[in-house]
Amino acid sequence: MAHRELVNEAWDRLNPAGLLYSTYENRLRAELDREQMPKHIAVLADGNRRWARANAPDKPLAVGYKAGADKLLDFVGWCDEVGTQVVTLWVLSTDNLSRSAGDELLPLMDVIAQLTRDLVAQKDFRVMPVGDLDLLPDSLASTLHQAEQSTRERAGMHINVAAGYGGRHELRDAVRSLLASEAAKGTTLMELAETLEVDQISDHLYTKGQPDPDLLIRTSGEQRLSGFLPWQSAHSELYFCEALWPDFRKIDFYRALRAYQQRERRFGK
Repeated sequence: MAHRELVNEAWDRLNPAGLLYSTYENRLRAELDREQMPKHIAVLADGNRRWARANAPDKPLAVGYKAGADKLLDFVGWCDEVGTQVVTLWVLSTDNLSRSAGDELLPLMDVIAQLTRDLVAQKDFRVMPVGDLDLLPDSLASTLHQAEQSTRERAGMHINVAAGYGGRHELRDAVRSLLASEAAKGTTLMELAETLEVDQISDHLYTKGQPDPDLLIRTSGEQRLSGFLPWQSAHSELYFCEALWPDFRKIDFYRALRAYQQRERRFGK
């Protein structure tokens, strides 16, 4: 952080509003039980375009994408501070690819590529793409592949970058992979139909081998999952926040953790 930014941050915390915010943030953090933190947090970081239209109406929507990416970097840092093991960031959906105009998507692709490089440069994070990379431009797919290869041996927090991700696409790909795997063993469709178990499908998801999300956060006031991790979120605790993603603060993060810890997790029992 530049010297000027450090001075500004210190000044913000010394003024009355900053002192109140800092006091409340510290109180929220002190209330949290370090032994009951979610191991896997997934975030649907919604509201970047609305934020851009409200805060920078005369500038391109890329301003909102960049602000959202900066907040994602903050967010993974907060998750790391509380001991989270896995974080999933949904940065580009299959719906975005089909509904958005090309001139809107290109700046977003550039922001995702830079975000991926920034994540690789942070600490000891392991970065892994989650989604159908064949739907992405070659340059972005290559950046995501390189991130996975260069961080594969790292032991730090695991970060899934969900780009070109759609829940139905994931389930389709899982079924295709499962059928191909069983066919290679000589299993017939009838035999598979009679013996198929839930765990066999889980083993072919994009997130195979990872714990399912304990906590799923969505911002911008929308209260739906929109196809985000439909299989993995069966027992996830959901937290919806009114703030647009670039406005999501550390106290909002702590509130989400507090709400998670206040719930009784029954896992369908």
